Amino acid sequence: MKTRKAGALALLTAGVMVGMAACAPATPADGEVQELLIWDTGILGRTLDNGEPDLENSFLDRMAVAFEEANPGVKITTAQQGQDISTNSAQFQAAMIAGTGPDIRVQYAGGPTISFGDFFVDLEPLLSQKTLDSLQGFNVNREGYDPAGRILGMPYGAGNLFTIFQNNALLEEAGLDPADTPETWEELLENGQQVMDNTDAVGFSVANLEGYVGAWFISAIVGGELGETVFTEMFAGEIPVDHPAMVKAYQAFAEWGASGLTNPDAGQLSGGGAPLFIDNGAAYYLVGSWENNLMLESFGEGNVSSFFIPMLEGAPYPKIGAGGPEIAISITNTARNQDLAVQFLEFLADPANQDIFVEIYQTQGSNHPEGDPSKIQNPLLREQFEQLSASTDGVTFAFDSVMPQATIDLFYRVNAAVFLGTLSPADAVAQLKASYEQEIANQ
Repeated sequence: MKTRKAGALALLTAGVMVGMAACAPATPADGEVQELLIWDTGILGRTLDNGEPDLENSFLDRMAVAFEEANPGVKITTAQQGQDISTNSAQFQAAMIAGTGPDIRVQYAGGPTISFGDFFVDLEPLLSQKTLDSLQGFNVNREGYDPAGRILGMPYGAGNLFTIFQNNALLEEAGLDPADTPETWEELLENGQQVMDNTDAVGFSVANLEGYVGAWFISAIVGGELGETVFTEMFAGEIPVDHPAMVKAYQAFAEWGASGLTNPDAGQLSGGGAPLFIDNGAAYYLVGSWENNLMLESFGEGNVSSFFIPMLEGAPYPKIGAGGPEIAISITNTARNQDLAVQFLEFLADPANQDIFVEIYQTQGSNHPEGDPSKIQNPLLREQFEQLSASTDGVTFAFDSVMPQATIDLFYRVNAAVFLGTLSPADAVAQLKASYEQEIANQ
């Protein structure tokens, strides 16, 4: 893992909230150093091509430096795990069992946090009531998604949203109006066919080797069938994993894979599908708001736009989005200085510091009612927040944000196989059900 010791660095911290009395740790004795070790899974930190911290653009490192400067005698070491989700999870579990884990860990919210509940402390009695009242999303980090369950992670940021980006010029070339966005998935496929009939581009740029595109699609479509809380209810056993709506969504996904509307190598390509879309080879790109900056840089303002994944025709919840809280910050039960860890979380929760997060990344808004909306500079993010306000059926918290880690890993694999046509929708859902039942039994 790449590590950085904040105290050894000089960094401009103008604008960072450093004077909060609530965040100031007890004054250490002369010469005493209070230390914190933070592991990040590539979410709040950024690195340069050489693996070193990108101090200008890494929010976590900037916050670590600012906290040190406000609190003499504190040293924060940040470490980037730098692997895929499954490898990071195994590494963290092994370190915690060995007693060599971090004081604080940053990971994805929901299932990836709850799966490690044995290693995290309950934040509810530790965080201030102001923080508990002001941040949205604590519910998805509660043990078992139980309203009375332990809070295993502090949600950070307003969350990502699954979206479809569209190449405005290609749509116009095909005789389509980019402002007239499809109301159903079937209408979107019709648009894709019109693009292929009238241009040299394909309808959709897809790279689903890892099954991630399937994760975004299935989560959105099932939400349209069963509502925004479908997957937390599924985790609780209130909705079966093999519900007909799951099979229906996978059937639509399989049909998309076989439709000929995507690039022919969609099932063998890695990474989601951005390159073909950026090269004007496709009209649509299904991904998420984390691509906002790349899209704006690649196309320029006014040349690319986005809309939420449309639901299947006749869906009971047509005005729904998908995505939700993405980031959770947890304190481990082996933290050497729990009080200091709590103070650092409170420091991060301050709305002024959340505004810095928004300003740096431009992929999601602040998770605080006092957040400054002017910090949202990316027009795509502003557009998505307008769409969010129109999503009166809510926002579905994704399957792979909720389920146990082993089931999430399987989810990606069956998504890839269904798209390729090597696994039937019914078999995919049956495998997910079996994995879920085994993981729940082992908890």
